[in-house]
Amino acid sequence: MRKILLSGCNGRMGRAVAELCRESSDITVAAGIDVNTVKLANFPVYADPMEFGGYADCVVDFSHTSALDALLSYCLRKKIPLVLCSTGHTDAQYAAVEAAAREIPIFKSGNMSYGIHVLKDLVSRAAGLLGDMFDIEIIERHHNQKLDAPSGTALILYDAVKGSLPYDPTPVYDRSDVRQTRGKTEIGMHTLRGGSIVGEHEVVFAGHGEVITLSHSALSREVFAAGAVKAALFLSGVKKPGMYAFGDLTD
Repeated sequence: MRKILLSGCNGRMGRAVAELCRESSDITVAAGIDVNTVKLANFPVYADPMEFGGYADCVVDFSHTSALDALLSYCLRKKIPLVLCSTGHTDAQYAAVEAAAREIPIFKSGNMSYGIHVLKDLVSRAAGLLGDMFDIEIIERHHNQKLDAPSGTALILYDAVKGSLPYDPTPVYDRSDVRQTRGKTEIGMHTLRGGSIVGEHEVVFAGHGEVITLSHSALSREVFAAGAVKAALFLSGVKKPGMYAFGDLTD
């Protein structure tokens, strides 16, 4: 049975991952890492990963960006893989992740749902077929406690669009201070925050007299937890350092 160190174990996603692991015969949580060290499950919780003296096959992170430095230090010191599910990291943090991936395996995704990665492929194909003729807008909706905007998933979808267009697009996050028609190369990035919305994403292709919308709705956090567990099981068996993603799981 694989053992994971679960960072952000007392948050919404951490609790969802812990519940899936509790029901699994393939993987278990050896310990949790959280600023809130209250024990909510049948494993110990530490404020700092270095406090954990046991064994883990992999670290799964669903915490805050501020936890990254400590997690990278721990994983590099112990030479164990990291599944990085948190979003909103700075460019400097991304650079640190890429540097660490030269020494350990790291799985990173802005969204742990398999359906989102199917959507990404569909969006990429649609952008290649429609990009010259259709305007493209990206809309994302999340609960009122989400910190980063636009979401990591919206950025994944933007990159999928950008990579298939015959021109270099310009992301536009706010049109309130500009009185002019929409530019041909613009891609509007729209963020909604409210209530308990788990996660909804739409890519709208608006042409002359017709609109095509590709969308995904997460109805439960379990879809993200399941993806994280799948990634942890995969990465626990990987020895070669490098950056890994959903394509590596589904090949």
